[in-house]
Amino acid sequence: FWDAPATKKAFRIMHENSLDLHSEAFVELQHIISKYQLYVILGANERTASGGTLYNSIFTFGPEGSLHNHHRKLMPTFTEKLVHGLGDGAGLKSVHTPYGRITSSICWEHWMPLNRQALHNAGEHLHIALWPMIHERHLLASRHYAFEGRCFVAALGQLQEAEDFPKSLTLPDHLRQQPNTLVLKGGSCFIGPDGMLLSDPLFDEEKIILIDFDANALIEERMTLDVTGHYQRPDVFTFAVNENRQ
Repeated sequence: FWDAPATKKAFRIMHENSLDLHSEAFVELQHIISKYQLYVILGANERTASGGTLYNSIFTFGPEGSLHNHHRKLMPTFTEKLVHGLGDGAGLKSVHTPYGRITSSICWEHWMPLNRQALHNAGEHLHIALWPMIHERHLLASRHYAFEGRCFVAALGQLQEAEDFPKSLTLPDHLRQQPNTLVLKGGSCFIGPDGMLLSDPLFDEEKIILIDFDANALIEERMTLDVTGHYQRPDVFTFAVNENRQ
């Protein structure tokens, strides 16, 4: 059963709270980032100046507050197609930093082989994997990404309480009665280029994970597997990416 008025109201709230590149909120965000001199990879619903279409996006900022990369999820997954538009290849690139080249993907993009190959070809050292929550399959996909790309992966899961849902939506009884129940339980972790965990998944609590890693491990692991080098076989396969913003 679909409660159309309640669902449409929830969509309106979601749209109002989405990020517009030309909004005051976006400029304020850039100001905060430049104030603290941080690299920030931010996942957000993105709205445009016209229309109701939303994009599932990642914004990568440099420490001066400028936008270094803007990726829109290529393919909304399952019911996401009801509210999200198709992304494009403009964000399939790495961001060069003093700490290495950084890439990022959203959720089920980690099961899109050509999406992965495009980012592997971008020469990534660190990949940011954004998920709703890191359950078993998501952890498996993140570890596979690290092993395949011979890169470090920060797999990030969200925390969300039942009371965070829009009030217009009717929740199941057990969530209504316990509004502090975690619907999304996190699971963030850090993975090495051999696919092994460098930190255990962190569930059910807010905490900062600090990792000190050796970039030399990337080259060591590429001795045996390098999907952007001797394993790519350009004499057999042809690969191209349309990087135009649609």
